[in-house]
Amino acid sequence: MTQWSQTHFRRLSSHLSRRSFLKSGAIAAAACLVPCVTQASIPQGQAHSPERALTLYNPHTDESLKTVYWLAGDYIGEALTEINHILRDHRANATIEMDPDLFDTLYAIQQTLETRQPLYVISGYRTPATNAYLRRHSDRVSKHSLHMEGKAADIYVPGYDTRLIRRAALTLHRGGVGYYPLSNFVHIDTGRVRNW
Repeated sequence: MTQWSQTHFRRLSSHLSRRSFLKSGAIAAAACLVPCVTQASIPQGQAHSPERALTLYNPHTDESLKTVYWLAGDYIGEALTEINHILRDHRANATIEMDPDLFDTLYAIQQTLETRQPLYVISGYRTPATNAYLRRHSDRVSKHSLHMEGKAADIYVPGYDTRLIRRAALTLHRGGVGYYPLSNFVHIDTGRVRNW
């Protein structure tokens, strides 16, 4: 790891820890004052944003996308379709309606990392046939993968250590986070909160 990466990792780790502590306190205070509001109803880091945008790159298809997909409280259908397309199963050239919560999680990771770099998507949607093919070639592919439901993405950000991406995802306490340093990506999904 370069000196810059080590310094940035320490700074972000410290920053994320403080940020997580402050956010947790604010959420707890709000929950006491307004019992009907839950943490899940206010995505962390997004409650006051007028818009949410994603910058994505698919290295398998050499396609990139920068789009506002949520504006003033509503998802934008055309933008969701574009994101579904870039996250398609490139082996089968098949798309599915992806879970918008996944996009919100990816957006929150970009915000937490404070990066303008695109998220490189190694894998988004997988057809059952593609998932079965990958399982035959790796014991790290789940038989019941959330990729097949449009609820998962494997990502990395050029210039960022995957430990930073993993830590940013973990601070959100949303869905699953899988860490694959040898393959240089982090798995993100909208299933139950867990990590490996």
